[in-house]
Amino acid sequence: MDFAAQRHALVARLRQAQDVGERVAEAMLAVPRHLFVPGVEPEAAYRDEPIVTKLDDGGRPISSSSQPAIMATMLGQLGVEPGHRVLEIGAGTGYNAALLARLVGPAGRVVALDIDADTVEQAREHLAAAGVSGVEVVCRDGAEGYPELAPYDRLIATVGVWDLAPAWLAQLAPGGRLVVPLDLRGVQVSAAFERDTDRNTERDTDRDTDRGGERDGERWVSRSVAPCGFMRMRGPFAGTESVTVVRRDPMVMLVLPEPRETGDVLAALDTVPTEITIRRAEAAPAATVTMGLSLWLALHEPRWCAVAGDLGRGPGIAAGLVEPGGVALLAADGALVARGYGADGARLAAELAAHVRAWDEAGRPEAGALRVEAYPRDTKAPSDTKAPSDTKAPSDTKAPSGTEAPGEAPDGVVIVKRHTTLVLRFG
Repeated sequence: MDFAAQRHALVARLRQAQDVGERVAEAMLAVPRHLFVPGVEPEAAYRDEPIVTKLDDGGRPISSSSQPAIMATMLGQLGVEPGHRVLEIGAGTGYNAALLARLVGPAGRVVALDIDADTVEQAREHLAAAGVSGVEVVCRDGAEGYPELAPYDRLIATVGVWDLAPAWLAQLAPGGRLVVPLDLRGVQVSAAFERDTDRNTERDTDRDTDRGGERDGERWVSRSVAPCGFMRMRGPFAGTESVTVVRRDPMVMLVLPEPRETGDVLAALDTVPTEITIRRAEAAPAATVTMGLSLWLALHEPRWCAVAGDLGRGPGIAAGLVEPGGVALLAADGALVARGYGADGARLAAELAAHVRAWDEAGRPEAGALRVEAYPRDTKAPSDTKAPSDTKAPSDTKAPSGTEAPGEAPDGVVIVKRHTTLVLRFG
């Protein structure tokens, strides 16, 4: 059966909802997604939905075919041209690699890495079934990159990453670009980074140092940012995110940017909540409000959390605050409400409502308005990296003793990672 009509319908829906470039649309029309998810009904393969393809021993998803909408967004951010050499971190089903192969054409090359041997073998089988050539799928921890075929014109990660691996930056050619789902204290954004070529200082040009391909003083600057959500990278390069199953039936999970004491969350959620109605009519779509507020909380509130699952109103995910004495969560369904649970729930709900008002006063910034600058962690950035004065850094993102964050950025949002220090600003 020919599923070209389903592919055309999917691409038409995507182009109606978002900006999809001609070349990306042509690739999605040409590559048969159903051949990359053979256990799924072909009609389901052409819905704009992610498809889970692998679970761990605890039943949690660890591999999938990503949602076509975010794939189209990230491919647009990547800006692949014919003849490019592209490195993909996270082979998955092989579908994204097939799209990349279509974009680079016969003169280009695509290398896809995955940490799991069975995933690599299946991706190879899917690519062969679809008649795709020009893709090499390799079993390797993606954090190492693939220096054998470096340098690359483009690098894309299709798995959530906590930091920018030094190997990726080292293996990108001058003028190269990388697109990654980057963790910002538990919230992911798809950020397209390029080297900042405008910083022609003496330190940049005359004091090259051995930093795995990075120059002293070098910075990477985001050229575009979009909201996203991916399964996290596993292995030694995994991040600090903590996911705790609070209840199994129905499933409820607590998501934190890093482990910390939260008390008995299930007992708190079983109490009658205190409700604060922030707005009786919320015009913006619930997903837009949730994503915007989640990012705002992640960058401004050390106590922020997300609760995923069924809290009696159907499955979903809610952003909020959690302490040992209670939890407060946002609900955006017509009205925008802060619900506080547990002994300290009323206070936490009021504090959560105050964060929403601060977000409103700041103009409701979303991921697309965010600028991210990444510096080698042991590099001091110039003073011109200060963030806007209306933004405060979470108290737990200060550099550890003996480590200096880029610039001084006293009013900025500074997040210190293992290999890089991020400076974030809206606007």
